[in-house]
Amino acid sequence: MYQSPLNLACTPPMAAAASLARAAGEPSRAPAGSTRPRPGSVAMRAPESWRRRATGVRCGGGAGLFGDGALGGGEAGADEGGRFVGWFREAWPYIRGHRGSTFVVVISGEVVTGPHLDGILQDISLLHGLGIKFVLVPGTHVQIDKLLADRGKKANYGGRYRITDSDSLDAAMEAAGRIRLTIEAKLSPGPPMLDLRRHGVNGRWHEISDNVASGNFLGAKRRGVVGGIDYGFTGEVKKIDVSRIKERLDRDSIVVVSNMGYSSSGEVLNCNTYEVATACALAIEADKLICVVDGQIYDEHGRVNRFMSIEEADMLIRTRAKQSETAANYVKVVGEEDISYAHNFPIKEEKEQVWVGRDFVSDYTASFRNGVGFNNGNGLSGEQGFAIGGAERLSRSNGYLSELAAAAYVCHGGVQRVHIIDGTVGGSLLLELFTRDGAGTLIARDMYEGTRTAREEDFSGIRKILRPLEESSVLVQRTDKELLEALKSFIVVERDGSIIACAALFPFFEDKSGEVAAIAVSEECRGQGQGDKLLDYVEKKALSLGLEKIFLLTTRTADWFVRRGFKECSVESIPVKRRKRINLSRGSKYYIKRLQPAEIGHMAANNFAMK
Repeated sequence: MYQSPLNLACTPPMAAAASLARAAGEPSRAPAGSTRPRPGSVAMRAPESWRRRATGVRCGGGAGLFGDGALGGGEAGADEGGRFVGWFREAWPYIRGHRGSTFVVVISGEVVTGPHLDGILQDISLLHGLGIKFVLVPGTHVQIDKLLADRGKKANYGGRYRITDSDSLDAAMEAAGRIRLTIEAKLSPGPPMLDLRRHGVNGRWHEISDNVASGNFLGAKRRGVVGGIDYGFTGEVKKIDVSRIKERLDRDSIVVVSNMGYSSSGEVLNCNTYEVATACALAIEADKLICVVDGQIYDEHGRVNRFMSIEEADMLIRTRAKQSETAANYVKVVGEEDISYAHNFPIKEEKEQVWVGRDFVSDYTASFRNGVGFNNGNGLSGEQGFAIGGAERLSRSNGYLSELAAAAYVCHGGVQRVHIIDGTVGGSLLLELFTRDGAGTLIARDMYEGTRTAREEDFSGIRKILRPLEESSVLVQRTDKELLEALKSFIVVERDGSIIACAALFPFFEDKSGEVAAIAVSEECRGQGQGDKLLDYVEKKALSLGLEKIFLLTTRTADWFVRRGFKECSVESIPVKRRKRINLSRGSKYYIKRLQPAEIGHMAANNFAMK
């Protein structure tokens, strides 16, 4: 992979990025998200030193592209120009990959009422200019509680839901209205014209602004009396006006969905923000749900958890079910039987690391039916959606477990990627979407489905995939005996009982390196990203074994590996033990890739930390 020298504090301004995207023409639909090697686990706020080091992503302004002064002023100007070019080239695959995608962004009430909202909305405006469609769901609970306190009233909660009496409803309506108008006002101006003058001021530049659409997109019904508690004007989401939301997205508008719903009898109801966001993500079939909160998810060593599979998130949430109402509700909704599954990442034990294969994915599917509401998986409309709130969330006694549970719930419903990012870190949204390791935590549904360590019964399936490639000399030929002996080093992808892809990792612990070999995909499954998934999995396994680099020998597939970060090397870079066994008559080329420490992660559930 191309490694840019960019200091990420130097990020292209909104005006330049937006104008470049528009100059490129109409955006074309591209697959959302990109597979990123990232660690996995839930804690609370970023250390103060991290917050002071927040990346200063600039989205316009009059001080020049990289601060005071202009580019081109000697060595400093040339260096800054090189950084900008490097950043843009590194970000380009992500820009193309995200273009045309639809993201639902839920902004927590703490961030909405804090000093960081302006920067987040500027970045959303920038991304909108690059062809991404946005549905924003802003949180209101902080402002509602403040309005009630100012009026001498007390906020009351019943579990995860607010008890909305007439005073609370008035405060909720006022808070929702203020927040909506604030967001509309801040998104309306577009980029500063000062940054565009170099390219000529004409009528087209004046059209570079964001259209913001809001309205009665949310249908709701009263929650009623539950467990003896009358929730008053608290609503449960019943309908999302999908057609009108998509119509406005297609007209290049940013859609703002309030948490105030409207009942069939004409009442205004106060709905839970996260229930609204999860309903929107499922109903419009969003490519991503992004949760902007006021902190990070950390592991026990203080490292940000860059990646968690849905299985890892599920396992962690279940271990907290006895101490967290949110986790207990998640288990109730998703089902208790899934706790027994093995997962597909390295589990660290006291003496050794064991690589466990996972054989199935939970068959629970969250769904939202317009006019009915959330479906609990058995055809009955029961507990509505996935609400976050109440004393547990307000106190953060379980860190960001609530947001993690909502993310896992939405992944079960088919949203492939959910991101939890710290909105108090400048530019975190841009860093999350346009850099390999991101700035927050990614929860993914489909990253490694069906991928596991090979077993003896997989022999025939592996042999079937390898044989044509061996016969064409793409891969080195192995006898049945050699393949059986190496089977424990193989990783396979299984689909519907058949092996569709395989790869092998042979570690050389004394050199802290490993050989990648026999990456192969069945003919009918090529072009679907299975090779990338396998290589990513192999890299994570290598890191879990303490390896620092991986290498390979190839005769005909060098281009594929070069595009994925491998560099050609000399035979001296290969471990001595492996050199002695090289068949020089094949004329193989040697390639090596150094693994990034940021990719280390994926611990057992009992090693996750909650700070």
